[in-house]
Amino acid sequence: MCEAIAVTEAQRTAPQYVLTLSCPDKQGIVHAVSSYLFMTGCNIVDSQQFGDQDTGLFFMRVHFSAEPSVTADKLRASFAAVADSFRMDWRIYPAEEKMRIVIMVSKFGHCLNDLLFRSRIGALPVEIAAVVSNHRDFEELVGSYGIPFHHVPVTKETKERAEAELLKLVEDEDIELVVLARYMQVLSDDLCKRLSGRIINIHHSFLPSFKGAKPYHQAHARGVKLIGATAHYVTADLDEGPIIEQEVERVSHEANPDQLVAVGRDVECQALARAVKWHSEHRVLLNGHRTVVFA
Repeated sequence: MCEAIAVTEAQRTAPQYVLTLSCPDKQGIVHAVSSYLFMTGCNIVDSQQFGDQDTGLFFMRVHFSAEPSVTADKLRASFAAVADSFRMDWRIYPAEEKMRIVIMVSKFGHCLNDLLFRSRIGALPVEIAAVVSNHRDFEELVGSYGIPFHHVPVTKETKERAEAELLKLVEDEDIELVVLARYMQVLSDDLCKRLSGRIINIHHSFLPSFKGAKPYHQAHARGVKLIGATAHYVTADLDEGPIIEQEVERVSHEANPDQLVAVGRDVECQALARAVKWHSEHRVLLNGHRTVVFA
């Protein structure tokens, strides 16, 4: 009995890593990965894979533990030969390392507030390095969490300078993900390309049907019965990036516009939080204009 407990404790305290990969689908990929991990003294904790018949690509995420002497750099160096033989696009991450993120917000603070709280209680494996806003509305809220707040006003004349400031922050603070938590500014094509796969946005489900001001009032006027939200990666095509997560809730004909807005806020928070969590746990792999999500 004591021996079994000692083994379990050793496994529990062993360094944990996540391997993600995509490559052309062919026989032997899972065998090659599992054999490599076995030969390097690693133990698989969880493994998920998917072969896309449409694209002919194979995707895999493996969570594994390793001996204390086996570092991430050693794993990366020794796995390279396996990866090259299958033409893999791959990464190895320390599983317990929190992802450093920046949150951007304008004048709607529900998603910001939700992410701040989830991060505080440990529900999100992220470290919020800063919050950037083109308004000062949430400076006090952000300050209460001890997080730096950057007020970066944006006008047509200052847009280029504002984006340069954001990029400098991303570089200086070693930021891995930028989260647009209802940031109501369109990013330039250049910024979208430079941070490709590293920016997540959230928007309501009424696009493109109800554009412009007061979309929930427009939806109420049309008798909409479903309220939804979509979290996606940002691309140069506005609100058309690869979808990570969607949430939806049914509403009654009795609901007024304010009630629809309240429901919308809730589903936006839920969809965005899940997208940020899955991305920060390295569960999302890009598959062209789509995503593979190992949730």
